[in-house]
Amino acid sequence: MLRQVADGVLIHESEFIESNAVVVLGGAGALLIDAGVMGDEMAAIADDLRGLGQPVVAGFSTHPHWDHLLWHVKLGDAPRYGTARCAAVIREVLSNAAWKDDIAAELPPEIEVPLDLLGLITGLPAEATQIPWDGPEVRIIEHRAHASGHAALLIAERGVLVAGDMLSDVLIPMLDLGAADPIEDYLAALRLIEGVAGNVDVVIPGHGSVGGADQLRARIDQDRAYVHALRDADIVSDPRIGPSAKDGWDWVADVHEGQLQRLAQRREPETAAR
Repeated sequence: MLRQVADGVLIHESEFIESNAVVVLGGAGALLIDAGVMGDEMAAIADDLRGLGQPVVAGFSTHPHWDHLLWHVKLGDAPRYGTARCAAVIREVLSNAAWKDDIAAELPPEIEVPLDLLGLITGLPAEATQIPWDGPEVRIIEHRAHASGHAALLIAERGVLVAGDMLSDVLIPMLDLGAADPIEDYLAALRLIEGVAGNVDVVIPGHGSVGGADQLRARIDQDRAYVHALRDADIVSDPRIGPSAKDGWDWVADVHEGQLQRLAQRREPETAAR
């Protein structure tokens, strides 16, 4: 079931880790951002949009992680876009003959995910700043936090920021630990988002609850505090991990511990060289 969160902007929250598919209504049809995860849910989105007289005319994936790259045959064959870096990353993934098995290994057995149309996106030119479609201007804010080729999307006319896998009330910042400087990448992305926050009334994270302008500011501050604590090897106090975590989200603490370990391993060669 689609739910309106701003004028002409609707979401569908999946049963799979509260993943948000985002619909932006346009003149000739809808833009679908991060189409969803479970097959029946994506089919329901397609049915709802047909009922609104808004066929999908374009798609966009905020970053090259499998749960943001899916599609369903009922959504049609509209062009699907991502940043140039996003498209390059997923092309490399799809070049591995065992990619479907790798994704299946990450999924609970009860989750049915249609993989055949995963990642069939067109990379926009590196200099592109907007999604090409017949609807409200959707500005691309590309950064390197969480994944190479990640993009936040600003729909200024509607006062909406689609954050991808950042600014969540249930997930901590998840760094791209394969990057050269994952800490600075994340902080730089937060600065970019902070620079447009004055135009935002609604923030939609990739996973978790939609927030208002006050929550956007609070989430930026919370994410920055978490990343600073990782950078400085300080004790992390964050409501998204530990006893105060949302029911069913205790596994986020394991993600946090994994990040601590990986960052400590990265620091070991630096310490040994001194």
